[in-house]
Amino acid sequence: MSNTTETTPENFRAGFTSFVGRPNAGKSTLTNAMVGQKVAITSNKPQTTRHTIRGIVHREDSQLILVDTPGLHRPRTLLGQRLNDLVAETLGEVDAVGFCLPANEKIGPGDKFIAQKLGGLPPRTPIIALVTKTDLVNPAQLAEQLLAVTKLGEELLAPKGFAAVVPVSAKDGYQVEEVAKVLAQLMPVSPPLYPDGELTDEPEMKMISELIREAALEGVRDELPHSLAVVVEEMIPREDRPADNPMVDIHVNLYVERPSQKAIVIGKGGTRLRDVGTKARKEIETLLGTKIYLDLHVKVAKEWQRDPKQLGRLGF
Repeated sequence: MSNTTETTPENFRAGFTSFVGRPNAGKSTLTNAMVGQKVAITSNKPQTTRHTIRGIVHREDSQLILVDTPGLHRPRTLLGQRLNDLVAETLGEVDAVGFCLPANEKIGPGDKFIAQKLGGLPPRTPIIALVTKTDLVNPAQLAEQLLAVTKLGEELLAPKGFAAVVPVSAKDGYQVEEVAKVLAQLMPVSPPLYPDGELTDEPEMKMISELIREAALEGVRDELPHSLAVVVEEMIPREDRPADNPMVDIHVNLYVERPSQKAIVIGKGGTRLRDVGTKARKEIETLLGTKIYLDLHVKVAKEWQRDPKQLGRLGF
């Protein structure tokens, strides 16, 4: 435990909450906005989150640990099935669930599929609906979506429906604090679970691989997101550096499924890969607080998403 009970307010609450929603519903962006720093990778490509990334929100009266799951979807590959299993496992262990539904998209079969899954959770788990991306709609469209979402809860989460329906925009900060407040009230009374100032419990190597993956996905065509895995092979402090100016050497492999995808990632004359390295290096140096040398290699691992052995080797 982090703080002594003397410094913890009497009715302090702490617990775990998970954001679910179909891919690209705004879960990672909301996680980052609530934590106040980048802990989850965001991209306009569906399926960018593959690990449960925990962001920690410290408040005066509470502590929220946000478990960011991959988007729930009907699985088409072994990787897809493993991601869905991961979500189910996560939801069985949290104190509340935030179901993200974008304000600018009509409720579709994917949302109903998730609502049905949520309907199967233990009755003690409160589910709140978070109507995200409100900056993309006008007030009349938002009111319409709030009604539609409420109705979805009444139909598929009977008898209780949603514990709350909260509109939010992570982009412009609208109601982000309100989401934290609503979720905090649903947490059990408990001392803080993490030390003050900690923002995530993700291992550094995993966060580094996610930052590189985000940089590699930026601006490439749709075929790549599912096919790209990033593995940090080693991180070694550079020897013979002065104590006040250290450097870390980081060696990384990017795996794709086909030679044509390898060409996309590398780009003409290696230009894309150099851009990826430059962008990721800045983010990683901010994360580690030290200079780094980043060594990137792109390799082909045929059909890795469907091969149990390769999935295991790549960390899934």
